[in-house]
Amino acid sequence: MTVLPAADAPIPIFTTLKDLYGSLATAVKHAERWDELVREFHTKFGRKPTYVARAPGRVNLIGEHIDYAHFGVFPAAIEHDILIACAPRPASTATAHPDRHAPGSVVAENLHTRYTRQVFMPTRRHTLGDDVPLDAVRVAPWHLDIDKSELRWESYVKAGYYGVLNHFFSSSCTSPVPVPVDILITGTVPPGSGLSSSAAMVVSSTLAFLAANGIFDGEKAPTKGELINIAVENERRVGVNSGGMDQSASVIALPGSALYVSFVPSLHAEPIVLPRDAVFVCANSLVVSNKAESAKHQYNLRVVETLGAARVLAHHLNLQVDSRDGENTKRRLVTLREVLARKSGFYRDEQDVQQEDLVQLRKGLEDLLEGNVLDCLLPKIEGRTGVTLEEMIGMGGMDEAEFREVYLSWVDVETTYFELYLRAKHVFEEALRVLQFREVCLDGGDNEESKLQTLGKYMNASHASCNDQFDCSHPKVNDLVQVARSFGEVEVGQRKGRVYGSRVTGAGWGGCTVSLVHREDVEAFIAHVKKKYPSYEGMSEEDLAGWVFATEPGMGACVFKFTD
Repeated sequence: MTVLPAADAPIPIFTTLKDLYGSLATAVKHAERWDELVREFHTKFGRKPTYVARAPGRVNLIGEHIDYAHFGVFPAAIEHDILIACAPRPASTATAHPDRHAPGSVVAENLHTRYTRQVFMPTRRHTLGDDVPLDAVRVAPWHLDIDKSELRWESYVKAGYYGVLNHFFSSSCTSPVPVPVDILITGTVPPGSGLSSSAAMVVSSTLAFLAANGIFDGEKAPTKGELINIAVENERRVGVNSGGMDQSASVIALPGSALYVSFVPSLHAEPIVLPRDAVFVCANSLVVSNKAESAKHQYNLRVVETLGAARVLAHHLNLQVDSRDGENTKRRLVTLREVLARKSGFYRDEQDVQQEDLVQLRKGLEDLLEGNVLDCLLPKIEGRTGVTLEEMIGMGGMDEAEFREVYLSWVDVETTYFELYLRAKHVFEEALRVLQFREVCLDGGDNEESKLQTLGKYMNASHASCNDQFDCSHPKVNDLVQVARSFGEVEVGQRKGRVYGSRVTGAGWGGCTVSLVHREDVEAFIAHVKKKYPSYEGMSEEDLAGWVFATEPGMGACVFKFTD
């Protein structure tokens, strides 16, 4: 993926918390947690860490499940984050623990007591090559065992490590090898909450192993864009076919701004200042949604459904989306974004790095949604909206063998009917809402209240689509959304509470909601949600503080370097 200047910036390296958080007040707020991490690292490993890698979670304000269709999204980083303290293991431990001092070996600890110490080591096989002299040795890529059937916390650590090993340590027998490393992890992003704990863990793990191996000190240090690409690739190793939004928000985010993140023709992040009275409040439904463990009938299935819809739509519109080599046709995956661009006449080759024309994109979306083009995705059998695998293959104009190779050989999915129409309709409508949301934020008008109401309308429409068309909400998430919206009927002083919109955020099927609230009403809104959502009954204020919280857009991923 080619990257534009926004992603060409280096990974920030800080030596003070004030610089990292942007203000002394925010630094003081987080200092105790950092101190505890350093103390515990010393207790467990007998020395201080040399680096702490930090990656924040993110909240997606609008634009759900459209990044892997290559449409732009609108996330913001949150204060909640993953911290990984790390240090190369000293040579003095080799005698006492030779197994732990092997090249690249890792001792991983977690501050949460429910997670036990993990020790693992990357391997690679040295084999004789079939096409090289007998005395030559071929070295396989680095390998780490990751059990996708029972996902564990260290799997995300290994996933981040994978990219460092295979991008920065070549397979040559004479190249440098990774150092043995000790790491200690802590995090405030709730797992399965829709706030992208998995991406934050993979990004911070990648950064920790880069730092511990001294890669930031040389010319090989990756840019933000390169880190995003590596992190997306790494997270796929735990079975999640991510589109890149989560990693982009975690890495590129800037304090005080949300991001409009686009992926065509290349990765681009545009900071967008939100209306001054806009505050976003996250609330956890307490329904845990693990993308990796449920992927085959939820997240990954949605990826295949959107890709299948794009194939069928392209065939119906007679669009040339496959490459040709003489008389041979090479089938390829095509996204809904590409189909729209080809249909609307503004498709450009990926090598053209000119930034996309958003006015053109919006018009293309509006034109497509005004007609009945998507009806071709419906089955011919009355009474259902989904199609069988055999129907989808036939509608796409491919034979079964090539369809299975291109669309199903790389992913595990389970379903009876593929809901092509509903998924495509959500994607196109949601992509349009993102552009409309962005335009409202950029509008220079002075009517702040009108802006907030319009943004809230788009958020509410997004939730309805996620629930009804993409089927990625959950009954308890819907309950939490209704509780949030009911704040608008609560008396706050001499007026009603100002909540403008509420929706599911993240992958869905549980996790969090995000609500747009007027800055002056945030405290009353949080108290209302804590009181009215049944699953919060009986919880302490300390616990509730982690489940319902306001968030300001924060700093993206970075590395803290200890100088003493």
